[in-house]
Amino acid sequence: MDGEEQRQTFSTVAQADAFRSELVTATRRGEAFSISTGLPVSHQSGAGAVSWYDFAVQYVDARWALSAGNSRKNIAMAFMTTTIALLRREPTGFRPVDVRTALRQFAFNKARRESAPPEVAAILKWVQRNSHTMAAWEDPAKVDEVLGVLATKLDGTPVAASSVRRHRRILNVAMKHAVKHRILRENPLPQDRGSIPKTTNAVDKRCLINPKQAAGLLGWVRRRPRTGRRLHAFYATIYYSAPRPEEAVAMHVYDALLPDEDDEDQWGELLIHTAAPEVGSQWTDTGEVHEKRDLKGRAEGDMRVAPAHPALVRILRQHIKDEGLKPEDLLFFGEQGGMLAGSVFRRAWAKARKAVLTEEEYASPLGKRVYDLRHTCLTNWLNSGAPPAQVAEWAGNSVPVLLAIYARCISGQLKDIQKRIEGAQDISHLYEEA
Repeated sequence: MDGEEQRQTFSTVAQADAFRSELVTATRRGEAFSISTGLPVSHQSGAGAVSWYDFAVQYVDARWALSAGNSRKNIAMAFMTTTIALLRREPTGFRPVDVRTALRQFAFNKARRESAPPEVAAILKWVQRNSHTMAAWEDPAKVDEVLGVLATKLDGTPVAASSVRRHRRILNVAMKHAVKHRILRENPLPQDRGSIPKTTNAVDKRCLINPKQAAGLLGWVRRRPRTGRRLHAFYATIYYSAPRPEEAVAMHVYDALLPDEDDEDQWGELLIHTAAPEVGSQWTDTGEVHEKRDLKGRAEGDMRVAPAHPALVRILRQHIKDEGLKPEDLLFFGEQGGMLAGSVFRRAWAKARKAVLTEEEYASPLGKRVYDLRHTCLTNWLNSGAPPAQVAEWAGNSVPVLLAIYARCISGQLKDIQKRIEGAQDISHLYEEA
């Protein structure tokens, strides 16, 4: 307690009186009290016997085999920041950036921890010695301090709300793990929603690309030397059929069901069954940069079919012919023959925006991400009158999620809707008869 007054609230007078009786009993039998919480030792959990660092490492190892590459990376990022906040003192023999790197890339990476170089191992031993115990989570002031660090960048500016929510979600699961294994008595994180920044999944209408802008951007890419035609086909596939970029890079030639050349204006189909997000070789079990996974939100081995616009059919047919691709080949591939790297298609897209868009458009969210091609396609489908259930099936979303994301972008149907509402609510004839 150390001179500080400790408080605890209860739902009823009876609960408060029972708690008071426990405190009196502990005092009479001469039991020691915790300085940080003011509670008798008998009320304490096993938190004082486990350091935060050791718990975090053990938790990472327990979750490793069950987690995807991106999840592993996100856990490491959240735990790195939390560990810095739970150090007993500032590091003096090491640069802060080196401590953060050692934690993120080695301490909380099960595959690399044992191979850490000597200088990194020395940092991690120092962190282990200087880490608070899990009892720190029983101090509300310390919990608030940690959450504040998680919500602030190194330069003092706020972290994006989506990142704060992700970190809080990761810590919440970790705290539940600590409670389950009797390290903590209860989850110390605030459970009120008001303490978590609000985010929205709704698409910003300003990011959507109109047909003229799309033609300019894709045309500029197509004229690039070496990889231009290949990337043009990749972007066109997302623009016309709306696969996620990680789904498009995993497609093979046999996944594109294209009509014969004689059928110039016929639609084709794309079979989408695999995603290959780029997570970094240090976070995958195979050591590859991409991690092959099942489709997002779908059962293992499930697939979906997306329509291929006649314009896309012509582009893909020409692409396959120009590259001399066989059915088992990747439909889009990198210069070395492997999977198309995200850094390559993101960099090319950024150059296209810079070259084609006006200064005002370039500074705006217009088509800022390759993913915005998918947003544009799905919005176009909805605005053309395609049933949301069908669009959701093509997109690989549920109908509620689809409408929550794209409701703000649906336009062009207002007059028809107004006419239908006007007819349904028209009771003027009643007044005329009267």
